[in-house]
Amino acid sequence: MSEPIATVPEATISAAEAVKPMSGGAMLRKAREAQGLHIGALAVALKVPVAKLEALEADRFDLLPDMVFVRALAASVCRTLKIDSAPILEQLPRTSAPLLKTDEAGINTPFRAAGDGFGFSFWHQLSKPFVLAVLALLVGIVVLVFFPFKPRTEVASTVQPTAEVSVTPLSTSAEDAVSATEVATSGLAPSLLASDTDGSAVPSTGADAHAGAVPASAANFSAAIVSGSGASTGLLTFTAKGSSWIEVVDANGVVQVRKTMSDREVVGVSGALPLSVVVGRADSTELQVRGKPFDLTGVAKNNVARFEVK
Repeated sequence: MSEPIATVPEATISAAEAVKPMSGGAMLRKAREAQGLHIGALAVALKVPVAKLEALEADRFDLLPDMVFVRALAASVCRTLKIDSAPILEQLPRTSAPLLKTDEAGINTPFRAAGDGFGFSFWHQLSKPFVLAVLALLVGIVVLVFFPFKPRTEVASTVQPTAEVSVTPLSTSAEDAVSATEVATSGLAPSLLASDTDGSAVPSTGADAHAGAVPASAANFSAAIVSGSGASTGLLTFTAKGSSWIEVVDANGVVQVRKTMSDREVVGVSGALPLSVVVGRADSTELQVRGKPFDLTGVAKNNVARFEVK
């Protein structure tokens, strides 16, 4: 015998389906349709593609990036439709909280393994602008230490005043006086020089011959001895009529005499021509050049005579 099959009324099935809760996507679709809002207009308002809204309403969460995005999009739709989002979010799958991985080593874990090298190579460090600037500064310091330029400037500055001191400016009257003395001396006839009985002319002629015969160094040495011993012979003969000061420098830069003369003192000087002469008190000093008187007052300025004897 066959047992009778029990039949379930259709009303019972419909009631069971009605009791089944709606999904989150279905609830969103129902709320949108209840307000008469097209899905395209909702997509424009939310600035999301229509395909993502359709996947959300169809519960196709696999077409969406992740559950965080799904829940955020559902909350945005509820906010736009001005409905409560709690029941809808309750029906959506929850996101699993990420688990923090505990480290067995704890706080003593080394920051870098022993075998690891530096994160950046040596050449990478050198290519940085700050490192290049520091290297350029160090190179500049080394150049300044080993190749100094300041001493050269000091040498140039010390040479310039020396050149200025060595050049003694002469006035026009002094040059004319010395030239006139040379012309007068060279224009004398040999017979007049021979017949001249002046005692001062004969020693000066002998001094000229001696100066032309011996070398310049020997002449300088002999002149220094004569001026130091107080002799009255030489190319130049100074006679003081009071306290005076004289200086004679030859062509080689050797100072033949530099002293203060007392009253009635006579000093003779010779040396390599031209001789640079400075007389401190021209009005108290008499000078003979090659035995001929020379007027110091004509070349003096502020009672100081500066000239050259060639």
